[in-house]
Amino acid sequence: MKTLILGAGYAGLAAATKLKPIPEMETLLVEQNAFHTFETRLHEAAAHNTPVTLPLTPLLRGTGVHLEQASVESVNLDEKEVQLKDGRVLTYDTLVVGLGSVTNFYRIPGLAENAAELKQLSDADDIFNFVNRVYADGYQGNRDIVVGGAGLTGVELVTELAQRAEQLSKERGVPPFKIHLVEAGPKILPVLDDALRAKAQKTLEEYGINILIGHRLMQATADSVTVQTQDGEQKVIPAGKIIWTGGIQARDIVKGEKLEKGPGGRVAVDAELRAKNYPDVFVIGDMGLALNQEGKPVPTTAQHAGQQGRLTGKNLMRLAKGEELTPYEPTSLGEFVSLGGLMAVGWMKLPWNQKLAITGGLAHVMKRASEWRWRVSID
Repeated sequence: MKTLILGAGYAGLAAATKLKPIPEMETLLVEQNAFHTFETRLHEAAAHNTPVTLPLTPLLRGTGVHLEQASVESVNLDEKEVQLKDGRVLTYDTLVVGLGSVTNFYRIPGLAENAAELKQLSDADDIFNFVNRVYADGYQGNRDIVVGGAGLTGVELVTELAQRAEQLSKERGVPPFKIHLVEAGPKILPVLDDALRAKAQKTLEEYGINILIGHRLMQATADSVTVQTQDGEQKVIPAGKIIWTGGIQARDIVKGEKLEKGPGGRVAVDAELRAKNYPDVFVIGDMGLALNQEGKPVPTTAQHAGQQGRLTGKNLMRLAKGEELTPYEPTSLGEFVSLGGLMAVGWMKLPWNQKLAITGGLAHVMKRASEWRWRVSID
């Protein structure tokens, strides 16, 4: 069984590292980078240049999976072909698509052209270099930062940036830059309950972050954004750096006559995470529209991507041996939001569907523990 795994994000890498060498399988992992990126820690790299990658080759030892460092151009499910950007075409018997998502700019004028993202290591490097540049001697220009989107990524980023600004200001005697967090919705961190959200918002306010809830970003230029309040009032916010974390959508590179897609361009999958009408194609992570036990879309989080990847790796082995596949049963172990340094808020799952809210240093430890569980799972 000739298998291609596309992408070494949380989903694809989890699938690859669950495999074992067996005569029935020939598996190739196609990934443009020679490393895996901890995307949930990119905010740390952006503010502090924290290392957030792992080389792939050591992780694939003992799996029977070979690494092909290449970029995917398109996938044709009807022809069973994967077109690479270097012109080569790969074929398969079984395919695993884990290529993740891209930023959704919602067609906001000027946003894609002028805003930085936080999706990969180069984005984090770009933000880190800007922060260092505005604290260098002789810098001229606006030093303030506008971050659009107050979900997990946006909130974690602004707190780390605020902490970094505070540190550099003390070291160099320069006032900290202003950080504006713009959110069109009525609240920050909609994944948290009211008590945890209030704790997080208080922490952001203590950092001096300007939180603009109910402000829709209408337009971006090279040095400003225009926002609009719910009553229609517009105002311009000057900025030296604009960063957009306000939405994602699935990569639109998988084509097929019978392919079904849902919100955000995600590919509809069956109970075993196979694309509907294409039983030889697994779609996992941000690209797949998996449903939970209540029939609702599974969130596009790292923990769910990892779960889907691990199950798919096991199902590939079962498929190669002619065994019955195991259906996907998603579970949320908890959700923690880093708020800079040793501060975090979040909750963990308890028996009987109960949740335990945790804040402060203990929440930080729990967030780190979840990252270590991921690290151990791919070794």
